Amino acid sequence: MAIDTTPAPSPLDTPRLSTRDRLVLFVLCAAQFMVALDFSVLNVALPVLGADLGMSQSALQWAVTAFALPSGGFLLLFGRVGDLYGRRRLFLAGLALFGAASLLATFAWDPASFLTGRALQGIGAAAIVPTGMSLLTTTFAEGPARDRALGISGTLLSLGFTVGMVAGGVLTDVLGWRSTMGVLALFALIVLPLAPGLLPESRTPGHRRLDVPGAVTVTGGLLSVIYALSTAADRGFGHADVIATLAAGAALLIAFVLVESRTEAPLVSLPMLRRRTVAWGNVGGLVTFSMMSTVVFVLTLYFQETLRLSAFETGLVFGVQGVLSAVAGTLAARVIGRFGARRTLVGSLAGQGVLTAAMLGLGTHTWSVWLATAAVSLASMCHLGAIVSYGLTVTSGVPDAEQGLATGLVTSTQQVGITIGIPLLGVLATTSSDLLTGLHTVLAVETAIVLTAAVLVALGLRGRKAAAETASGAVEPEALGAR
Repeated sequence: MAIDTTPAPSPLDTPRLSTRDRLVLFVLCAAQFMVALDFSVLNVALPVLGADLGMSQSALQWAVTAFALPSGGFLLLFGRVGDLYGRRRLFLAGLALFGAASLLATFAWDPASFLTGRALQGIGAAAIVPTGMSLLTTTFAEGPARDRALGISGTLLSLGFTVGMVAGGVLTDVLGWRSTMGVLALFALIVLPLAPGLLPESRTPGHRRLDVPGAVTVTGGLLSVIYALSTAADRGFGHADVIATLAAGAALLIAFVLVESRTEAPLVSLPMLRRRTVAWGNVGGLVTFSMMSTVVFVLTLYFQETLRLSAFETGLVFGVQGVLSAVAGTLAARVIGRFGARRTLVGSLAGQGVLTAAMLGLGTHTWSVWLATAAVSLASMCHLGAIVSYGLTVTSGVPDAEQGLATGLVTSTQQVGITIGIPLLGVLATTSSDLLTGLHTVLAVETAIVLTAAVLVALGLRGRKAAAETASGAVEPEALGAR
């Protein structure tokens, strides 16, 4: 492959988006934000919801799991279906289903109707997320325009989870728990009428069959693993149900790899998974999402149970985090343009780890609020840098025909990361002798994981092979590849 030595465009040369481009970006990002919001907006409302619908304490976990299972389990399948049969078509279908399901959940009359709405929301989200990301990467050309679009998308994705935690409490107090589902339906009703006239259709050229055995094994494997991890925090990892589904998930994912190595038209291209940029980029993404979601979770408990802050005061802390995250998202493209996606990803992970370590000094004093606010806000800025740079690392250089697959991997990493972090580490905080000790344990483990990931990603993306892969997608400014 010839190497283009043309200098990378300066961040100051980033082209201005046209009005139509801005509208397309608004539609795609609003849909992604809506899905991210759904992951956390209901959490604070669960006790009120349970009392209203007659759901037991043990059954409340299904309000979250019913959404997480299909939203994570069907991502790769729907990403490939969009590649083959039309990304715009599947995006619109997912948006319509999500909106209708949100209305069903809003007006649910018993636990069964509510959980049905949540499960249908998850299926709609699984169609929206990979196709929306594919439409973004195929609409905006590689380079500054795509960097900027991914920066905005990554910011809103991260903000959605944080805003959901704050907005959920406010909406529940003011309007009741049903408003947390109603606001999602409102998002869908705003975005759906705009999307058909703005979004171009996009699909893989030529006719290819869907890899049904691969689809069955990977979807079943992901569903089993996500179910096991989602229920482990409530039942413990030693419960027979968790062990059985975790083992079944591992077996199905191994079977998936064997199927993909032998089929002519695989659902997932194993050579793509062997690309260092795809493999190590997704490792970075998995770590940054799982660890930051856990930090937010344990800090929410710490603020309210140890420091005795009100829900409103806790919301203010995360509001500061949200503002600085938005700033980081606007700056991410400039940082990547200057230093390259690989260096930005490694540096962002390292920064997130160091700032997580700073929170080991939290105690019961009033000044701990200021330390926590500063540290989690700055860590979130690094988190945003990691989100944008890992997504760009994974998808750059991938042909348009396989963008649904690449973005399906990116979004699967996001969803699985958000799903597994709290069950794996959050339980350390909730089961410790006291919450402060549990908080310190969680933060220490997270620090070790994030810093280790930073070192491994740096080593994995180093060398000529990784440089050639990033060069083909113009990820690194010092080694741009031929288009």
